[in-house]
Amino acid sequence: MKKKIAFVVQRYGLEVNGGSEYSCRLIAEKLSSDYDVEVITTKAVDYVTWENHYTDDIEVINGVKVRRFNTVHPRIPSEFEKCSREVFGNSRRNIYDELKWMKAQGPVSFALIDYLKENNQEYHKIIFFTYLYFTTFFGIQQIPEKSILVPTAHDEPCIYFSMFKPFFHLPRYIIFLTEEEKDFVHQTFNNEYIPFKVAGLGIDVPDSYLSEEQFRAKFGITKPFIIYVGRIDESKGCKELFEYYRKYKQEEDDYPQLVLMGKNVLEIPNDPDIISLGFVSEEEKFGGILASEMLIMPSKYESLSMVVLESLYLERPVLVNGECEVLVGHCNRSNGGLYYTDYEEFKLCLSLLRKRQDLRLNMGMNGKKYVLENYNWSKIVNDFKEAIEA
Repeated sequence: MKKKIAFVVQRYGLEVNGGSEYSCRLIAEKLSSDYDVEVITTKAVDYVTWENHYTDDIEVINGVKVRRFNTVHPRIPSEFEKCSREVFGNSRRNIYDELKWMKAQGPVSFALIDYLKENNQEYHKIIFFTYLYFTTFFGIQQIPEKSILVPTAHDEPCIYFSMFKPFFHLPRYIIFLTEEEKDFVHQTFNNEYIPFKVAGLGIDVPDSYLSEEQFRAKFGITKPFIIYVGRIDESKGCKELFEYYRKYKQEEDDYPQLVLMGKNVLEIPNDPDIISLGFVSEEEKFGGILASEMLIMPSKYESLSMVVLESLYLERPVLVNGECEVLVGHCNRSNGGLYYTDYEEFKLCLSLLRKRQDLRLNMGMNGKKYVLENYNWSKIVNDFKEAIEA
């Protein structure tokens, strides 16, 4: 009989394309051949409101049993923003202020926490994804002795809350996605005595995807372009990206178009050379990256960035925000990309990569080699199995 394990994550489903949630689904599906896997999650699909979306308490997705629980109340964005300003701006905040912030952030599901408390004996190990949310913070406290934490942590204001100091000493095992994440967590919480692995994630490439010609024909794009893939949000650096790109256009005669793929939660400038395609299929996404000159990742806060690894796999170099240590680490270890910390560096790197096709080709080959050596599924699955059996 297979050992029964559970994954706890804030939302889960084929419609959910957030980085940590998507990562959780990939790992759960890969481990389902070796373990009896369940996912314990909420009925929310929208991270902005956390409103209950799914109606079934239990369903099966790609062979994995998913157990869903109601959220208590939706997030009200205006109230959450107000709470965030008050808490982050208060140097004398206490743990009650921080817990108030977590409740305002959501998703709050007391039913999920009660289920873990009352039924954890059914599971050999429970793997929690993302340190930041109610489901992980209170879930691990119910069963620390069975817990494996995948924190997806990075240097952001809330990780310095006092409530997280004891929390990061509770898990019995920690799986980091990058060396930079491991170093940051160890330096911040002094918890290197807890067994850990740096596992990362494997890259799943569709059996087929659009060729460059098919992609251009489908979306009517004829000019050279650079591409951004992900949530179009100020927190992802997109506002700054728009500013830098439009300034670059004014200063350079030879400029590419900027193609965006992903859900839009930020007003996109009215610019004929900024083309937003919205949410696209995996086949279209890979085709778009393949047709681009390079991928842009302007986010300061990334714990892995699957789309950067996908771009490197497709032999397209990346240009990333130099304030994100994880992204800089990918560029340095792979020699597959460049990074910037201000507009002048953005301009210099973009111009260099555009003018030097030979440089783009060499970086592309380096990037693919890096991904194949470090982010293949056989290695990642074995790392997770070692953690489960530890």
